[in-house]
Amino acid sequence: MPKTTLDAAFVRSATCPEGKNRIDFFDTNIRGFVLEVRTTGGSTYYLRYRDDHGRQRQHKIGDARSISFDKARSAAERLRSQVVLGENPAEAKKIKRSIPTIAEFYSDTYLPFLQSYRRNMGSDFSFHHTHLLPRFGKKHLDQLTTQDVIDAQQSMTKAGYAPGTANKFIVQIRYMYNVAKKHGIPGSDFNPAAGVKQYLVQGRERFLTQEEIQRLRTAVEKSQNKQLKYIVALLLMLGCRKSELLNAKWEHVDLERRTWKIPLSKSGKMRHVPLSNAAVELLNGLPRWKGCPYVLPNPKTRKPFVDFHEPWSTACRRAGLKDVRIHDLRHTFASNLVNAGHSLFVVSRALGHANIVQTARYSHLADDTLLKAADAAASAMGNTWSSL
Repeated sequence: MPKTTLDAAFVRSATCPEGKNRIDFFDTNIRGFVLEVRTTGGSTYYLRYRDDHGRQRQHKIGDARSISFDKARSAAERLRSQVVLGENPAEAKKIKRSIPTIAEFYSDTYLPFLQSYRRNMGSDFSFHHTHLLPRFGKKHLDQLTTQDVIDAQQSMTKAGYAPGTANKFIVQIRYMYNVAKKHGIPGSDFNPAAGVKQYLVQGRERFLTQEEIQRLRTAVEKSQNKQLKYIVALLLMLGCRKSELLNAKWEHVDLERRTWKIPLSKSGKMRHVPLSNAAVELLNGLPRWKGCPYVLPNPKTRKPFVDFHEPWSTACRRAGLKDVRIHDLRHTFASNLVNAGHSLFVVSRALGHANIVQTARYSHLADDTLLKAADAAASAMGNTWSSL
């Protein structure tokens, strides 16, 4: 274990003695700073040290032909300082190399995690593979920056996407990194989407009038999709989510007790949906197929519909409803409850919201109902008091 004062001149002239494959020269100035010289003529800088458990470790600094002596010495001094402070450079390097790319983390950990509890992730899955993975998939988790996320968000708006869609970059990445940290994935300590502001999105509210509902009913009854009329009717009657209805099974429907159990709703809990007499009558009349457990399956596959966008769009076009989405049927159900005088608490329970805060968007409808009630009370007394 020869010791010497390493410098640029010594490195250039150092050779390996005959009969040996290599020789290590230890610097007298920096403890553990080593120059390894091989019989092939190559040489490499290392820092040797003992970790907290007393085991000897070695951290490669670089090839002497690729890095100058001054840079190697500076690196050795920095690494030695880390060792003195209780850090383990070799372990840190090992962890650095184990950091997966975003695409690797997505396929190995993130997607299986989502599939373990999400029943319907079609829109998210599409966003991942259309936008997120093509843009960031090759980056390692520790390489994604906050500016990368901001640039992605802005690029979506420049391409003509709605603010809500552009915000998905922030929402999806933030959650992805939270999951990575929860699973102890290296490189996830910093969340690049944390603190990035989302675009302000105005809440969209569209409620169908009774006249519009009748026009829609006429249109869906003429649809080539024979299940569409039942799907639309039950969405309006029950106020459930589309995915909940499409995945409903007969084993969870009790027509005698007039209740439908949704095993795992969006809120993460089982919820009970009360069935009106009209809903029970409709459910009793639904076509069934032997061996098929689903309430409203695709007749061709006997499985839940993956998508019925085309027949829905056709029906809306025939009904003259250009701005109506399938989710607006749920909004219509809620508005009908409020207009019938029911409290926001009742509406929240009927919609299966996790908390009443989610139902606050219908509060202005409740105010309108209260105003109508106030006018009705005043009218009942006559109009004589207004002249005082």
